[in-house]
Amino acid sequence: MKILVVGGAGYIGSICAELLIDEGHEVAVFDNLTEGHRRAVDRRAELLEGDLGDRNKIEAALSSVQPDAVMHFAASALVGESMENPSKYFRNNIANGLNLLDAMIAAGVKRLVFSSTCATFGPPERIPIDETLPQRPINPYGESKLAFERILRWYDQIHELRFVALRYFNAAGASQNLGEDHRVETHLIPNVLKVALGQKSHVDIYGTDYETPDGTCIRDYIHILDLSRAHILALDAPKSEFYNIGTGGGSSVREVIETCRKITGCEIPVVEEPRRDGDPPRLIAASAKIKSELGWEPQYQRLDAIIESAWKWHQKFPNGYGD
Repeated sequence: MKILVVGGAGYIGSICAELLIDEGHEVAVFDNLTEGHRRAVDRRAELLEGDLGDRNKIEAALSSVQPDAVMHFAASALVGESMENPSKYFRNNIANGLNLLDAMIAAGVKRLVFSSTCATFGPPERIPIDETLPQRPINPYGESKLAFERILRWYDQIHELRFVALRYFNAAGASQNLGEDHRVETHLIPNVLKVALGQKSHVDIYGTDYETPDGTCIRDYIHILDLSRAHILALDAPKSEFYNIGTGGGSSVREVIETCRKITGCEIPVVEEPRRDGDPPRLIAASAKIKSELGWEPQYQRLDAIIESAWKWHQKFPNGYGD
C-alpha cells in the first residue's frame, strides 16, 4: 500500500513509517517539524513539509502522493500544557484534524488509522481499561482526542471514511535506528536515562504514598515496535473500530528506575516530590479486543526489554537528533 504518515517525523510516527517501509509499503511523511525531526524521517520515505493548519498544504500532499490510506500522528500531546493552553489543543487536535479529514474526502482517500489515547477515559472505574468503560476526560488533551473520535464516527457514517482509532498510554523503547527525542521531555524512561547519561542530576518521583505496592504510580508501558505493528495491522481492519492497547500489566515509577539502574549500571539518584494533581494510582489498558479481532500480540512485554532498547539508542545518540 501507499501510506501518507501525518506526523511521521515524530517519535511514534517515524518508527511506524520505518516498519511500514520494512514491510514493503510505500511511505510519504507530512510534518511541520515543530515537534518532529528531519533526521527521524526514514531516508526511503518522501518528506513533505507542511502544517495541518494549512488546508492547501495537506490537499497538495494528498494530491501528490495519492495514498491508499493515511496514518494520523500529528497532535499536541502534553497534558500539563493542555491545562495551560487549551486553545492550542482544540485548534491542533480538532480544527487541524478536520482539515485532514476534509482533504481526504476531497482526494477520495477513505482509510485512516488515528493515534488516539486512553486519556479519553479519565480516571477509570476499573483496571484494566477496556473499550466499554465510559469516556470522561479530565483535561483538554483527552477532551480534544475524544472530540475527534466522535467526529470520526460521523465521517464514517456520512462520508464512508473507514477508520481505526488506537488508544494507549505510555509508548517507550526504540528501534535500532530511531528513538524518543522530545523537545520538552515529560516521559519517565527518557528522563531517567538522561540521568544515566549525565545530562540530569536526578530523577523526580512525584508521590510516594499511593495505594500501590511501593507507593508510586503504576503505568502501562508498551514497546514502540509493538505499538507500530498495531497501527500497521489496523490498515487491514474490516470496519471502523476503536481499540485500547496495552501489555495487560504495569510498572511502578520505582520499578522503572530500578530497571534503568540494572541496565545502565548507573546509580540514578532520585528526589521525592509531592503528588501532582490528577495523577491516578494505576493506569493499565486492556487489549483483548485488538488481539481477538486483528490478531495483535505484543513481542516485548518485559520492562527490561523496553528499557534496554531505549538505552542502546540513547547511548548511540546521546544528544538525540541534534536539531
